[in-house]
Amino acid sequence: MNGQFDLLLAGAGHAHLGVLRLWMSGQRPKGRIGLISPGPYAWYSGMLPGLLTGRHRAEQCRIPLQALCAAAGVELLQGQVERLDSSARCVELADGRQYSATWLSLNLGSIPKAPQVGESLLDILPVKPFDSFLQGWQRWQQAPQALAILGGGAAGVELALAVASQVPQLTLLSSARVLAGHPLALRQRALRHLADAGVRVEEGVAVDSIHGDALVAGDRLVWCGIRVILATGASALPWVGLSGLDCDEHGFVRVGQTLQSLSHPHVFAAGDCASLTATPRSGVYAVRQGPVLAANLGAALSGQPLTRFQPQRRALALLADGQGGALLSWSGMTAEGALLGRWKDRLDRRFIDRHHGTP
Repeated sequence: MNGQFDLLLAGAGHAHLGVLRLWMSGQRPKGRIGLISPGPYAWYSGMLPGLLTGRHRAEQCRIPLQALCAAAGVELLQGQVERLDSSARCVELADGRQYSATWLSLNLGSIPKAPQVGESLLDILPVKPFDSFLQGWQRWQQAPQALAILGGGAAGVELALAVASQVPQLTLLSSARVLAGHPLALRQRALRHLADAGVRVEEGVAVDSIHGDALVAGDRLVWCGIRVILATGASALPWVGLSGLDCDEHGFVRVGQTLQSLSHPHVFAAGDCASLTATPRSGVYAVRQGPVLAANLGAALSGQPLTRFQPQRRALALLADGQGGALLSWSGMTAEGALLGRWKDRLDRRFIDRHHGTP
């Protein structure tokens, strides 16, 4: 065993970043606390389209975790979580290090769903984790080729608009309608922007397998090529379902409104890796969970009553249009334009600045 902690935070997602920010300002509970993260940075997904179009530099889109952890009084433990024994309260990293903790909090995000892969000749690039995606994208840029993006949600649409001008041909394949769940007016705006950018859009195409250089939906070949970006819906990290925690049918940790595991109350979970009724998987909701999670972790360490998280009814959607503007959706209203793009930039930069290790 490499260390005993009072509290271990696994993952540097939006909720945990919010926890660290509050602790940095003087709300840190007593005890030994550690944060486990695969790398030294937390990338902010909202700025990825701007990074791909050259509007942002890499250092503007990521949060240095060492400075943030130091300011919050938290030990940074760099490594990839490979196994969790929830009953033994033990976390094992890929390099064999093991840590135990009285309390655990998971904010690990998710990975894109992948089709079944047979004899594949494709170069497949998942959009998460971001650092791996960016390395792959830089390699692709050395010799641009036609590519397909799987996933018609917000991430897939923003990616398509960001990279359309950088490749000879781009196809966006969506298993449902593009931006399903968003207002029709936002969908129409997005489809118009995609058409103007020369993106071929295929809706209702559920790619379920890959054979050679082909993407296949059922018994139909829908695309042939070499390069594919996965921007599909959230899939749970494989080890989460083997942790002993009660998970839903998709492998996400079931939590109650205090963000505690339904099966192991000493484990909290937030963001994409958590399954909470009536809460979509979105960075907006993960950010909102941060203050409640911070309060409850402090309460757990001190034996105080916990607070309940109440999901907001409405969430703002701001999608980068690849040209410096943005598409907006709020409470059924939609809009677009350069002014919204500048507003989005200010919001994104403020998020980064608030987590830069200075109270």
